[in-house]
Amino acid sequence: MLNFALLSAFVPTFMFVSLTPGMCMTLSMTLGLTIGVKRTLWMMVGELVGVGSVAVMAVLGVAALMLKAPMVFVVFKWLGGAYLLWLGIQMWLSRGRLAISEENDAAAQQVSRRQLITQGFVTAVANPKGWAFFMVLLPPFLDDTLPLAPQLTVLVIVILCIEWMSLMLYASGGRTLRRLLTQSKNVRVINRIAGSLMIGVAFWLALG
Repeated sequence: MLNFALLSAFVPTFMFVSLTPGMCMTLSMTLGLTIGVKRTLWMMVGELVGVGSVAVMAVLGVAALMLKAPMVFVVFKWLGGAYLLWLGIQMWLSRGRLAISEENDAAAQQVSRRQLITQGFVTAVANPKGWAFFMVLLPPFLDDTLPLAPQLTVLVIVILCIEWMSLMLYASGGRTLRRLLTQSKNVRVINRIAGSLMIGVAFWLALG
């Protein structure tokens, strides 16, 4: 098991980092704004799988291997950024499944679960700052006198729990903003705010 002293230090450290605004949190707020918290849960599934995968692979050294072939990672990062940019433009123009219709927002609910899961996973895995963070943060909280697997399992569980709470907090903020704007019938404003946030995430991902 993980050393209790190390765990007690890790929890507040990662909680602070997770709550800091970033790509995944911005995406969660954007989707909470456009499709609601319930549907955003599917994006969170993909994001949490991505974050857990990055944490494990970073510790096991896959990140170091990726550094030897940086172009592969760069291509993946740009493709992910281009995808999110396209979604943001569609939302800004009030088109596409994520955009809310001025007559009825039911169309926004038709975006598939697979699309949402993929979107969350791509954003988490293609984030170079996530890789760098886990490579730097996790090793100091691992006790080399104890077996690696149980320690890593505990850390990943803690990471996923904290990350999910942070995602929910941001998604709920998007839902609140959506409700306020809907009361004023400013649906186009909602789409443009959400689209702008998505475009910002796309540039963050591609150029970060």
